[in-house]
Amino acid sequence: MSMFRHVCVALAAVAFAATLPAHADDTLKVAAGQRGNWDTTIAELGQRAGIFKKHGLTLEILWTQGGGETQQAVISNSVDIGVAPGIMGVLSAFSKGAPVRIIGAETTGASDLYWYVPAASPIKTLKDTEGKTIAYSTNGSSTHGVVTAFMKQYDLKAKPTATGGPAPTLTQVMSGQIDIGWSAPPFGLQQLDEGKIRIIATGNDAAIFKGQTVRLLITSTQVLQSRKAVLDRFMKAYRETIDWMYSNDPVALKTYADFVGIPVAMAKRTRDDFFPKSSVDPDKIVGLDVIIQDAVALKYTAAPLTKEQLAELIQIPPRQ
Repeated sequence: MSMFRHVCVALAAVAFAATLPAHADDTLKVAAGQRGNWDTTIAELGQRAGIFKKHGLTLEILWTQGGGETQQAVISNSVDIGVAPGIMGVLSAFSKGAPVRIIGAETTGASDLYWYVPAASPIKTLKDTEGKTIAYSTNGSSTHGVVTAFMKQYDLKAKPTATGGPAPTLTQVMSGQIDIGWSAPPFGLQQLDEGKIRIIATGNDAAIFKGQTVRLLITSTQVLQSRKAVLDRFMKAYRETIDWMYSNDPVALKTYADFVGIPVAMAKRTRDDFFPKSSVDPDKIVGLDVIIQDAVALKYTAAPLTKEQLAELIQIPPRQ
């Protein structure tokens, strides 16, 4: 073949390749509880910053009213990944045979969660709640777990009530439908600053949750088996996003502030006052031995999970 024909063939091959569609990103459907909370927006911010794109991923994010809804979306295979279901709810589901697996810790410690009353309420502490309604988001959520712990720890006679996210909960509290509401920053900070509501307890007042992992990243057995390499890339991008969110790059806080619709100063307050970087470390579930015991005591599981069961349940992709 002459040199001219070699060149023509090469040019034709280049032209043909140019007509082929570009390699598409892998798409992951993600259900995340409580739109706007600092910890639950990690995937959203990473996508906005192009970090997941860099790893060949496009995320379709569905926002839920709480961990219970998120967990059900995963178990039913409606989504690939669930962000922020409560650890007690996940342990309960797994112990009953649900096809759920843990691929990361989502939040450790519960200081971001708080329970409040209107400023004029006679309720001063949790012990003043007999016969009163106390809010949590959804069954199986971290707030449900904390309220359950409150009831047992303080021998409360309150009425736990599912109220959804922070915004509808605030409406119900201020209209008198619910006595004690729940929230997490940045939601409610303005009302606190204006003196419209008072905090009567935080998640850390539930002794079993203080310093322990309370929310998780989960997937289903089907997704783990069929898309493990994609999940590994998700976790790599997720970790990279956390590093960026806690860096000195002002774009990170601005991206969060723009997404939630709050001033950058409030975004910084939310991060710095309520979410130390260690609290969103996905690589370690803290306090697991105690959590397993508490799951039995609070009747989330009938018996402690064995080491073999925990090894099957917890499959966090290693850092790469």
